[in-house]
Amino acid sequence: MYAIPLGEDGAELRPLEPWHAREFLDHLDRGREFIGRFIPFGSKATDLDSARAMLQRYADLRAADTASLHGLWLGGTLVGGVLFLNFDAARGNCEVGCWLEPAGTGRGLVTRAMRVLIDWAVGERGIHRVEWVAAAGNTPSVNTARRLGMTRDGVRREAHPYGGVRHDLEVWSVLAPEWREARARAAHSDH
Repeated sequence: MYAIPLGEDGAELRPLEPWHAREFLDHLDRGREFIGRFIPFGSKATDLDSARAMLQRYADLRAADTASLHGLWLGGTLVGGVLFLNFDAARGNCEVGCWLEPAGTGRGLVTRAMRVLIDWAVGERGIHRVEWVAAAGNTPSVNTARRLGMTRDGVRREAHPYGGVRHDLEVWSVLAPEWREARARAAHSDH
């Protein structure tokens, strides 16, 4: 299909589709405990059939233009991904998110991939508001929202019961004019 290079380290952003089920399951098995610290992403994908079903569900959501998964490969190995959890082009709103196994952390992969997704959402699809929601204790996720130039809208206190704890959720967002301005500044400073 396609692969979008994310830098000189061999990282790529690619579609994550049902035929990747084996690779997706292997990736989840390597990172299940780490990924599951704050989110249940992939927790129901425990065998090949359930992994394929999860990827098929997102393929169907992509076809309906309401959500999509995008994998992050490093050196040819799937190490995580970024996604549109909710995509509402008619209203101009979307929510984005991510997950990584430990081998993908600390490299800026999510930040680089998310710039591609947000550029597309704002530039091609006319999305006005891009939202990021993270458990307050998930420092890497909160830091990614900051690196993307998002504004912290607020905290939904103890809104996320998970793992026997009620987590605060931080809500971050960037609006299309803010995104375009920041990207223009970044492009100008690169020259």
